[in-house]
Amino acid sequence: MTPPPGLPAGPVPASAARLGLRGRLVVGAAGLASRLPEGPLVAAAESAGELWYRTAPAKRDQARMNLRRVCEDLAATGRGPARARRAASDPKALERLVRAAFRHAARYYLEVLRAGSYTLEGALAQVQIEDEAAVRTALRDGSPVIVVGMHYGAIELPVTILSGVTGHAVMAPMETVDDPALAAWFAASRRRVGVNVIPIRDARRALVGAIRRGESVGLVSDRDLTGSGLPVPLFGHPAPIAAGPAFLSLETGAPIYAASTRRTGVGRYSARLAPVPAPPDGPRRERLVAYTRSIAVAFEAIVADAPEQWWGAFHPIWPDLVAGAAGDAGTASPRATP
Repeated sequence: MTPPPGLPAGPVPASAARLGLRGRLVVGAAGLASRLPEGPLVAAAESAGELWYRTAPAKRDQARMNLRRVCEDLAATGRGPARARRAASDPKALERLVRAAFRHAARYYLEVLRAGSYTLEGALAQVQIEDEAAVRTALRDGSPVIVVGMHYGAIELPVTILSGVTGHAVMAPMETVDDPALAAWFAASRRRVGVNVIPIRDARRALVGAIRRGESVGLVSDRDLTGSGLPVPLFGHPAPIAAGPAFLSLETGAPIYAASTRRTGVGRYSARLAPVPAPPDGPRRERLVAYTRSIAVAFEAIVADAPEQWWGAFHPIWPDLVAGAAGDAGTASPRATP
């Protein structure tokens, strides 16, 4: 794969004089993580994940409720691995998935720290793309696309893969970092692997402009962070899913692909990039809802492969499943109609 032109080489610079305490800690940890062997670091991250599991009861409860719902639907529809289907009715199997989710979330933070040391070629060398020939065929002309992902597996690698396949950088919103120097370090580390990050606030105009200039964009949209998501079925129950990707596609004509990168070992990943079918012609609101529903279907396929790698499950996804709510109401709510 040919890297986009203009990517920086060498270590990502950061001025300790300009960084705040948090920034110095992050950059220092990143420098250490980039120099140490990955195997022991992964073992340490998983140990940290186990400790996190034991000391974060609210996240543990939320993950348990969400993953139970996922596993119940997988069992009802005959999808997913046996361990997930078994967790629908076996509390011990479910708890093993919850513990594994904490370990995978801890590995994500390790991957964030190590991202600044990767080159595009180095990142891609760790990834086995499922049906790579089909992916290359779909993207061979370099036209802009919209990639939607989840808080799942190695969250940053899908747009890296897209950058490598299309040969141009990908724009992606990032949550605001209070320390300006740390934000600049994050931005520089992402540029190394072909990702141009922008502030998540008021990102819509920038994303539309990027697509119209011929650039692709990447969005993580399994959580409704703005409160404006559209309620569509997700594992049999209505959940608000961000409508931003569908809006961008209808506004610009760029197709949507659902992407994920699942961990398969230490430093090894399996990536998927699947087209999301566009809705037929009709009223704009109906098309927006239909497109978002298709994105939710694609999300189900991603999570079904390895539910324990969906660390978005630590947060409320369905309005009727919120840890700490009165009686944790809604665990027996009726299934949504597809």
